[in-house]
Amino acid sequence: MRSRNSSAPSVPAPGLALLGALLSLALPGIGHVLIGAWRRGILLFLSLASMLGLMIWRISLVGRREPDFPSKVSKAFELQPILLAVAVVLALIYLWIALDLVLAARQARGAGNPALWFLVLAAYFALGWQIGDINLVKLATQARAAGPFLVNIAWPWERAVYREPMLLAADVEVRIPCFGTPPDLPVPVRGEAYLTVDPACGDLSTQEGGPGTTLTLRGIGFAPATETEIWWRDELRNEFRQRQGGDYLKVNTDEQGAFQVDVIIPYRLIPPAEAGDFSTWELEGRQLSALGPAEPSTELLSAIEKMVETIFLGMMATAFGIVLSIPASFLAAKNLMSGSRITLWIYYLTRTLLNIVRSIEPLIWAVIALIVVGLGPFAGILALTLHSIAALGKLYSEAIESIDPGPLEAIQATGANWLQTVIYGVVPQVVPPFVSFTIYRWDINVRMSTIIGLVGGGGIGFLLIQWLRLGDYKAAGIAVWFITIAVALLDYVSSEIRQRYI
Repeated sequence: MRSRNSSAPSVPAPGLALLGALLSLALPGIGHVLIGAWRRGILLFLSLASMLGLMIWRISLVGRREPDFPSKVSKAFELQPILLAVAVVLALIYLWIALDLVLAARQARGAGNPALWFLVLAAYFALGWQIGDINLVKLATQARAAGPFLVNIAWPWERAVYREPMLLAADVEVRIPCFGTPPDLPVPVRGEAYLTVDPACGDLSTQEGGPGTTLTLRGIGFAPATETEIWWRDELRNEFRQRQGGDYLKVNTDEQGAFQVDVIIPYRLIPPAEAGDFSTWELEGRQLSALGPAEPSTELLSAIEKMVETIFLGMMATAFGIVLSIPASFLAAKNLMSGSRITLWIYYLTRTLLNIVRSIEPLIWAVIALIVVGLGPFAGILALTLHSIAALGKLYSEAIESIDPGPLEAIQATGANWLQTVIYGVVPQVVPPFVSFTIYRWDINVRMSTIIGLVGGGGIGFLLIQWLRLGDYKAAGIAVWFITIAVALLDYVSSEIRQRYI
């Protein structure tokens, strides 16, 4: 007796198959329905129709500035050549659907060939490539732009240490203009920075661009091989840096901590009320050196604080999720709730609620929680708790449904009620998978807490997104390292717990 197969009839009538092939040229897939292969026909029709719809959408989007559809097609093929390749593949699929029926009618090799489905998948992949705007050339040519970012992320520890900057400075007086006796040079003190200037007086540069007097500034006693900035302090005690040659004036000291540089007295407008026969300015050499003791930086301390907050955020969400998901899991286990129509309805209702809550991402729950309780870790705990209840409830209920029914039947035979059956027949069997699922969920919650921190749900994720927005990649690298270390430690702890209790 011939077996019936609705998806691929063994020997379709040649005339019927030929008619189906002709009909498939009008409406792809209808021929397969005509000969009884309705599943294959519907799948082919839906595949071709969805790809054609996506194709029309992409053509309209790429050529949206063109007045009519033919112009849109021409522009889209010009700007996105991959769309032309997709159009060719769609035409091949359209013809192949009709050819498939002809081959089936003749029982020829290639009837029902899976290559047709491979072509369908290739068309979907090409459309996905265009929709995803994938550009491998851009990736290859601009990948080096991520180099500085990756370097800062990979080794950010110079931002983990802070040294109090120490100012090493010395100054010398300059009289403007030269009038009377030049000011005395300061007395050098052994072990301290010291400056001399020659001459010790001169004229200002003019507003018309005439240069002022060139002074030779010499310094000793500074830190060796260190950049030294040259500053002016005018008669009104205003401090400013001087530009020479388009750049701020600075000089590097030699190995003995000495330097020599030519300084042109800059232009400065002196208010009439302050103008006199002469004024005394000061030239100053400054070095900023990180000479203080090493201390933990603010970024490091903030990252540690928020990482601890992140770990406890995940732990509290997991704890609340366990407490609330265990009762729900027993109500969502069909083998325990199929005893009556009422309990079966409770099973379906519980399953539906768990599916709805689990389908909403924790990030969305965090946004909703922020509206209720405001910014902070409590909003993150609420979001992760809700998702943990649904996720653990599903996992726990599936573990309950897969237990050995033998102990349950033995306990029920003794006259035990539903609660006694659960305590003595179900709980001993589900403890190992419950522990495994719980540990895994804690790991998920810790990693997820870094994500919900992006919307203000607390934890280190909040710091991470702030540092990234400010372009402070070294500080962001500290946060990334702490997240990686915490996840690795949690993975080690969870593996140890599994080995001991599972």
